[in-house]
Amino acid sequence: MARSIRTVAVFGLGKVGELVAGLLRESGFEVVGHDQVARAGLEVPTTVLDVADEAAVRAALAHVDAVVSCLPFHLNIAVAEAAYDTGVHYFDLTEDVPTTNRVIELSAQKPTSVFAPQCGLAPGLIGIIGTSIAETFEEIRSIELKVGALPQHPTGLLGYAVNWSPEGVVNEYLNDCEVLRQGHRQMVPAMTEKERVVIGGVELEAALTSGGLGTMCSTYEGRVHRLDYKTLRYPGHFEQMHFLFDELNLRDRRELVGQMLVDAKPPVNDDVVYVHAAVEGLKNGQPFRENHVRAYKPIDISGRTWRAISWTTAASAVSVVELVADGVLPDAGFIRAEDIRLEALFSTRSGRHFVEQGKV
Repeated sequence: MARSIRTVAVFGLGKVGELVAGLLRESGFEVVGHDQVARAGLEVPTTVLDVADEAAVRAALAHVDAVVSCLPFHLNIAVAEAAYDTGVHYFDLTEDVPTTNRVIELSAQKPTSVFAPQCGLAPGLIGIIGTSIAETFEEIRSIELKVGALPQHPTGLLGYAVNWSPEGVVNEYLNDCEVLRQGHRQMVPAMTEKERVVIGGVELEAALTSGGLGTMCSTYEGRVHRLDYKTLRYPGHFEQMHFLFDELNLRDRRELVGQMLVDAKPPVNDDVVYVHAAVEGLKNGQPFRENHVRAYKPIDISGRTWRAISWTTAASAVSVVELVADGVLPDAGFIRAEDIRLEALFSTRSGRHFVEQGKV
């Protein structure tokens, strides 16, 4: 059967976007990459593109079937609106709630193409895992989702390295978090409700952060007593972040804090991505808790070593594009992580990496 998506534009060719383009090409799509600066030596054709130029963005989408935006969250709405205007399928990696709300609005106004934001790691893969476990329960008491992108060999009091967008990190630490408590949606402060977590003998701490649940609260409201998303860090990290934001009064200086974090804790190549999903409830008539726990490390793809945060995010996003193209997912309307089953994601060319890696 012919694919519904054959040609894909990738906006933003950073460490994730470059791999998204490469995985799409490996999966049989024709790909063209766009970035604000010239990129040489990639395996796909590229152009220089300023996303602020609306005409140029729409021209870039004129001859493709889909676009994957790997841009900073504040640039995604412009791309989503251009996709809406041109009838192109839209995918992104954002964790930003207002951005996703705008994408939902666009999907309702033109349900003839796909709008699939939040296709990365969290939100994205972690929600797919949680939903896939939850559907095996007769009654669900709680869904607990946790992800941490960390250095394998931490140093200092923060025990951290900024391998992801500093804007995204600061936002998830400061924006209020949507959760379910007693089955109802609530907004609670970020970096609260800390708990101890041990994965493969490594002690971590987890605290609530924003954006990781995507649309799951609206999906499960009234059906699940407790639902939340927490970020995993090494012990003591959140205490230091409270000092930075509160003791030093930097909550209103997000850009400065992001730059400080990058300067103090620059990216590393030897990272690890921890994924921890747990569902409690009744299964086969008995109380039960099911866990899905992984620790993903850098891997080689097409002769090059990719950071864990890069390949887990990229492989998740490209898997969703594959599922739409191959007719496993609808080819129109808004697609949520809750609409995707982990078994289906694992069956894709890009999704196979999750099967082969990460066991603890």
